[in-house]
Amino acid sequence: MSVPYETAAYEPPESPESPEEHLMRLLGRALNSFELPDEILRRLDCALAHDGSLHSAHHSAGLHRETYRHTWLLHDGSALTLWELVHNTAPGSEPQHEVYVDEEELRAAGSRLALQPDTPDFELPAQVPLSPVPAPRHTYVPDASADHARRLLRRAENADRPGADLAERLSTACGHQITQAFGGPGRAGRARIGFSLYEHAFLLRDGVEVSLWEVEHTATPDGRHMCEVYDSEETARLAMERRAARVSP
Repeated sequence: MSVPYETAAYEPPESPESPEEHLMRLLGRALNSFELPDEILRRLDCALAHDGSLHSAHHSAGLHRETYRHTWLLHDGSALTLWELVHNTAPGSEPQHEVYVDEEELRAAGSRLALQPDTPDFELPAQVPLSPVPAPRHTYVPDASADHARRLLRRAENADRPGADLAERLSTACGHQITQAFGGPGRAGRARIGFSLYEHAFLLRDGVEVSLWEVEHTATPDGRHMCEVYDSEETARLAMERRAARVSP
């Protein structure tokens, strides 16, 4: 017979989990988690939010089968779903967990279980996961992003570069993107020197986006190359204007 939602074996955790913790808990209990493609795990490495819900339930003669939908919001604004199958092999036995990439694999696995075929599943309507996290402004590359932030701040020579508090926040970066911002100082002297402005955008583990603005220039007494880093585009452009004014005739 079909069963209501509250009698299902699975109970959500009482305290909130991060997307990474939710994934690790799912993979840790699934007997076949090693079969998941590496590409799927790489995409989930920088998820911003997650949602887990019961999809269907089937109980008969002491045997049970429940399926769960686990959905993650990714850093590029897309969503990725894994399907969990929970069942027992004999009345009163401990539940076993399996995880699948798509619903067809889930159904094929469920059909192999020894449940009465004439007992329909109790199935819930599809739910769209709700998240307060907006779609990211950038397309991030999850490639040693925290280390990239450290190296960028380390080579900055300006005394008013971002401080330790921002550096600490950036230690949780899980993705970054570098883009060049065009438009240099509006000074005649800029013809004799070179200015480049870059935005280094970082995606943090909590879904927050933080940008550092790098100014590269040769507006130095000896014409050598210099790197400065600021926490806003406005501050970076003002610094470029000041540098250009010092070398203008």
